[in-house]
Amino acid sequence: MALQNGYFHLDCAEAYMNESGVGAGIKASGIPREKLFVTTKLVGTKDQVVEDAIYSSLSKLGLDYVDLYLVHLPFSAGSPEGLQRIWAQMEAVKKSGKAKSIGVSNFTEDDLEIILKSSTITPAVNQIEFHPYLQPIDLLDFHRQHNITTAGYSVLSAITAGRPGPVDQIHIDLAQKYGVTENEIALRWVLDQGIIAITTSKSLQRLQGYAANLFSFKLTPQEVQQITNLGKQKHYQGPSLKLMGDAYGNYKIAPKRT
Repeated sequence: MALQNGYFHLDCAEAYMNESGVGAGIKASGIPREKLFVTTKLVGTKDQVVEDAIYSSLSKLGLDYVDLYLVHLPFSAGSPEGLQRIWAQMEAVKKSGKAKSIGVSNFTEDDLEIILKSSTITPAVNQIEFHPYLQPIDLLDFHRQHNITTAGYSVLSAITAGRPGPVDQIHIDLAQKYGVTENEIALRWVLDQGIIAITTSKSLQRLQGYAANLFSFKLTPQEVQQITNLGKQKHYQGPSLKLMGDAYGNYKIAPKRT
């Protein structure tokens, strides 16, 4: 359904167990491979061999390469040294052509500094939870300094999980002003900051609405700042990262989150 409606960036992960399904969807769509941008992620445990993981993912996806390959979790590597070992293997995968670009997900500044100490390739992307109630300002600045692109997931959390909250009314007001949905205002707030927005929907109506409306308007800088300022009045972080951290065990006391 997504492919038929012009969504060609597909976000997968070993941990999501969705690679086989996405691969079947790609095959059924008949869309040429070069039109697609496929991202997947390896968990990145201390005992994992990255070369084996990428071959397994490619087999499930039915592809010869992915456009972006991410280390899903920094703390699953078990130690800073383990993280550097995983990243060295990621660099080898990129050099092999099995991944066009490599990056990370859920990394803090500290985690990024660990791999930058020994890396020859800087992560292209850090995919993080990002919405008005979770704005890691210092991390975003670090990304800009090192030319790392920010991709945000759970970008609709202020609407779907964070209610009631201080941005509720401004989402309503701006949706009325621009003749769009509150979801589209939330997505536009992310895009207008130069951040990639990753979301999901099973609703054909929503997918078609995003495609039709999301690029027909932009928020003013003042409106972006209003949402930003109001969002700082509340903190909300989704439970998934904590659950994964509990499963693997952090190699440090706690991740740094602004």
